[in-house]
Amino acid sequence: MDVSVQRLGADFRRVWFATAVTSLGMQITAVALPLLAVLTLGVSPGQVGAIVTVQWLPFLLIALPLGVLFDRMRRRPLLVAAEIGRAVVLLALVVLTLVGALGFELLVALSLLLGCCSVLYEVGYQSYLPSLVPPERLDVANSRLQSTESVALIAGPGIGGLLVQAVSAAGALAVQVVTSAVSAMSLLRIRGVEAAPSGQHLRLLPAIAEGVRFLVRDPVLLWAVGFSAIYNPFEQWIKVLFTIDAVRRLGLTAGQFGLVLSIGAVGALLGAAVAPAVSRRLGALQACLWCAGVDAIFLVLPFAQPEWGTVVLISVLGGVFAANGFTAAISSVILLTVRQIRVPDALRGRVNATTRAISYGSITVGAAAGGLTGQLLGVRLGLTVGCIGVLASLVWTLGLGGVLLRRGTRIDVPTTGALGPN
Repeated sequence: MDVSVQRLGADFRRVWFATAVTSLGMQITAVALPLLAVLTLGVSPGQVGAIVTVQWLPFLLIALPLGVLFDRMRRRPLLVAAEIGRAVVLLALVVLTLVGALGFELLVALSLLLGCCSVLYEVGYQSYLPSLVPPERLDVANSRLQSTESVALIAGPGIGGLLVQAVSAAGALAVQVVTSAVSAMSLLRIRGVEAAPSGQHLRLLPAIAEGVRFLVRDPVLLWAVGFSAIYNPFEQWIKVLFTIDAVRRLGLTAGQFGLVLSIGAVGALLGAAVAPAVSRRLGALQACLWCAGVDAIFLVLPFAQPEWGTVVLISVLGGVFAANGFTAAISSVILLTVRQIRVPDALRGRVNATTRAISYGSITVGAAAGGLTGQLLGVRLGLTVGCIGVLASLVWTLGLGGVLLRRGTRIDVPTTGALGPN
């Protein structure tokens, strides 16, 4: 085993394994769920957008109260509850599909519950990690987690597409029932005793406001969350319409579609692996600014033609997602580490929740807008609009990021106070 991983400790390895198996299941589900809707239920582009939207809607609805909960309670039991809940929801979805009782409305409702479990886990594990790993090793820990998620991105879509093609979408969804159960068992094996939280008596609304104030008063955290809030909805817009475009216009099978995403994830794996080195070599802020410029590569997607042939299509489309994944993984590792370093533990759950409510909550807008635009303008034109829109994140990143750079701001250092920027 890598010496650097051994130095992170056995409890980190248990969280790492839990995240690895659940990430694999989630990537399989991410392919199988929309394909279930498209291939089995025959839904429209707007309905695909609705299914994706409700999975992200809980980040808008419940992330902020959950952030207070994570600062009131020990975090590991909540992570276990998230995984058990995810397994139960997916098992219900599988059973309903097999007995022929699943309709569009029920699929939307179950997708919403699945999203609730996801927000619980996402807010929780990022807040929990600094209690297991010392600050000077957080970049390595986050790199390992991001690399593992990238491996899941490589394997998951391909496996998901092949499973849908071979045994049905329900069979593919059943995989995450197993992975979530295994993840919960791994989390239960963590031996370290988590320190009692300092905010047991926090009042809900003032506690939420305190987390929001900390975020907006720190220009570094505000810059980072602003980038995500602009980029994420357009990225989801693209994914919603690309799923339909790839299957219906370009003629890719479920397996070939999964292969495109898997090739793209190779770039994410490489990016996550080199992120600490890139950050140290270029500086955390400069690395993020360079990464932002690659977003323009999405503009290739609407110009793909079925006449190119399957091999060329898979190569070109996979290359687009690989280049984007490489830089996105680097910036994700850096910005996650920055947030964990700059935010004190007593506020970490609320600031993480606020960040997720903004950055992931905005995905609901992108998924809904993408589906609606595809419905009104056609899938290909709607995809083009989304690819142009994603460039707005570049304007924000270089604008405020350039200001921070000219000021000589170090983004990877702690803030000096509980409610103010460095």
